[in-house]
Amino acid sequence: MIAKIGHGTKIYGVLIYNHSKVLAGNAEILQMHQMLQTPSGEYTTGQLLSSFLPFFALNKKTEKTALHISINPDPKDIVTDEDYIKIADEYMTKLGYGNQPYVVFKHNDIDRTHIHIVSTVIDHEGNKISDSFEKKRSMEICRELEKKYSLIPADEKKVSKESILHPVVYTQRNIKTQIASVVRYLPKYYNFQSLGGYNALLSLFNITAEQVKNEYNGELKEGVVYFALDKNGNKTSNPFKSSLFGKQAGLSALRVNFENSKKISHETRQLTRKLIDLALKNTVSEQDFKKYLIELGINTVIRRNEQGRLYGITFIDHNTRNVYNGSHLGKQYSANVFHERFTQNQTTEKKQPTLAASSDHSARATSLKEDVHPFFDFMLDSPSFFVGWGLLDSILLDNLVEDPEEQAFEFEMKKKKKKRRNRN
Repeated sequence: MIAKIGHGTKIYGVLIYNHSKVLAGNAEILQMHQMLQTPSGEYTTGQLLSSFLPFFALNKKTEKTALHISINPDPKDIVTDEDYIKIADEYMTKLGYGNQPYVVFKHNDIDRTHIHIVSTVIDHEGNKISDSFEKKRSMEICRELEKKYSLIPADEKKVSKESILHPVVYTQRNIKTQIASVVRYLPKYYNFQSLGGYNALLSLFNITAEQVKNEYNGELKEGVVYFALDKNGNKTSNPFKSSLFGKQAGLSALRVNFENSKKISHETRQLTRKLIDLALKNTVSEQDFKKYLIELGINTVIRRNEQGRLYGITFIDHNTRNVYNGSHLGKQYSANVFHERFTQNQTTEKKQPTLAASSDHSARATSLKEDVHPFFDFMLDSPSFFVGWGLLDSILLDNLVEDPEEQAFEFEMKKKKKKRRNRN
């Protein structure tokens, strides 16, 4: 059993990541420990968040207040829901978080089931709980729980060395191995409706794929080749045939993924639309829009022509693991709509140099990894997020946005009150 511990600045993004899987039917809430509960047992993200807000009000000095832990038994282990709850409780108690509010999610969207625990490091008196030697203590706790619940022991050193995914570094010699570690797995976990969508996903790892056609003995042969990219998106390697990486990286397997991805339900698409709408409502510039969505578990890949016109936009939703071109989500999310929005806002920013300077500063601070998201940790039992836990700091805790459905309800109530006042 392996436990992965993450400390972050924003608990809202962590709750959205886990709760969106519940809404999509890929996870369930197993336990609410010292959390505010509803009679129905169903929750919005905002309701889950409300259990933690009083703790944050007690301590505004600690930066990384969110605690996100995933506990991963060996795929061969058979663990009941009751045992998962006991394991979570014992693990949190032994690690020093037994008196904290926390929610336990069970994920079942991949071959192995595992649990995620979301909590806070601020205790009831406003003090930060010590994390000294936390990793060492966690490993010792896992060994104890393995014996108690007859689980298969994990070799954490082997896992941590071999299974972390990284973007390709083109200056290193082992480019083929780097590409292989990515393309062998991404098609297994993500849905994309075209080669363009696949390339948007690959771009997060500095890789691109191209379809090739050749005539052999009078017969047309089709395939896919892969290239490594530099930080500007330019090819920096010779082409690598997909056959080097297995059938799952080839054109036939990709085409099956294209067709299956077109069957995504309206409800699943709606989850992504809500988050994009939230970002549109609360941001102005393109840079802030992209940063806001990263907080909510969505990468935005934008394509421009030589004249700088935005002609393509793709959303990679790590919550549901679907890749959408803007037009797949509806006309209001098309490239032309975003081109007009961002162009108008650029004009406004030029008239306000102070705001523009602030935006430029944020851009420089996040330009290197702004299109990489930490929620790839579900892949390969990775012991940590492949780019670290660091969720971007673009949203202050004091300005957290409520759940979209709650906002709509509140808006309708205000309208009714206003009408009643007007009648009087």
